[in-house]
Amino acid sequence: MSFLQVTLALLDGFKTTFILFAVTLLAAVPLGLLVCLGSKSRIPIVRIITRAFIWVIRGTPLMLQVLVVFYVPGLIFKMPFQSRMAAVIIAFIINYACYFSEIYRGGIESIPKGQYEAGQVLGMTKTQIFFRVVLMQVIKRILPPMSNEIITLVKDTSLARIISVGEVIRSAQDIVSGYALIWPLFYTGVFYLLFNGGLTLLLGWCEKKLSYYNG
Repeated sequence: MSFLQVTLALLDGFKTTFILFAVTLLAAVPLGLLVCLGSKSRIPIVRIITRAFIWVIRGTPLMLQVLVVFYVPGLIFKMPFQSRMAAVIIAFIINYACYFSEIYRGGIESIPKGQYEAGQVLGMTKTQIFFRVVLMQVIKRILPPMSNEIITLVKDTSLARIISVGEVIRSAQDIVSGYALIWPLFYTGVFYLLFNGGLTLLLGWCEKKLSYYNG
C-alpha cells in the first residue's frame, strides 16, 4: 500500500473524526451553559440532580460512557442503537457539556458581585445584567480553559473506535491488520498535530480579540 493510498484512507477516517469533533463542540457549548444554570438553580431538587449528574459524568471515564450509551438501551429497554456514530456523539456531547458547565460556573462566579449590584441600581433585570454586563467578561475569562478542553476533545475522538466507529486511528488499525504495516498508526499523529495546530492559532487569535478587556 503506497504512501498516497494510506494518506487517502486516513483522510477518510479523519472526516469522521472532524464530524465527531464539530458536532460535539456545537452542541456541548450551549448545552454546557444550560447545565451550569441548572447547577446554580435556586430550586433545590434541580440543583441537586444537576450537580449529582455532573459528578457522575466527571468521575467516570469517557470510554465507559460511550459503552453505556451504546449498549445499555439495548440491554435494558430492548432498543439498541442503530447508529454507532450517533451513540458516540451523544456520549461526547453529554460528557463535554458537563465539563464546559463547570468552566462556565467558574467564570460566572469570578465576576465581582458589585457589577450585578450596579446593574440592579440602573434598573436592569437579572437577564439583562447577565447578557449585557457579565457574559462578555465571562467569555474572556473562560476562553483559556475552554481552549484546553477543545484540544482535549480532538484527541478524545480516538475513543470512538471502542465501538468500531471508523475514525482516523481505527482506519490506521485496519491498514495495520490488513497490510502488516505499522507506520500508518504513527502517521495519524500528523493529522492530530496539524488540526490542533490550526485550532491553537484560531483560539489564540480569539483571545487577542478579547484582550481589550483586562478585568
